[in-house]
Amino acid sequence: MLKITALAVTAAFALAGCATAPASGSDPAAPASCRATSEQEIAALFDRWNRSLQTGDPHQVVANYAERSILLPTVSNTPRFTAAEKEDYFHHFLANKPSGQINLRMIELGCNTAWDAGLYTFTFGTTGQVVKARYTYTYRWDGKQWQITSHHSSAMPEK
Repeated sequence: MLKITALAVTAAFALAGCATAPASGSDPAAPASCRATSEQEIAALFDRWNRSLQTGDPHQVVANYAERSILLPTVSNTPRFTAAEKEDYFHHFLANKPSGQINLRMIELGCNTAWDAGLYTFTFGTTGQVVKARYTYTYRWDGKQWQITSHHSSAMPEK
């Protein structure tokens, strides 16, 4: 069973840019109210991301990420901050024709933010290799769509 501490949740929301509901007038660019969402809508964001992998186009994958976001990828030691850095990672990652499947998840909803964390499995079409990993996605509503603000993925340490 996945255990997530309150500190991890607070850190995830802080990284996502919304640890608490925005104060009225605190940020002129911030939405004036919290957008209603559901666990099903947030779960569907992984499906959207996974479908973008199937296109084989790194640009389509990176379109899921906010301009200010971080990718801590599964098969690279290098954090990716810019769209160009993320595209470089996905260019190599997509060459193996990955497809992901969620095995276990926990979703938390906030004010214009959400996180989805758990376990997933990737199968690589070119090699048949299967990689089990842990993941965390944090999302922010930008007024038009949900975007990934942080994505951490790491291979399971125990075989």
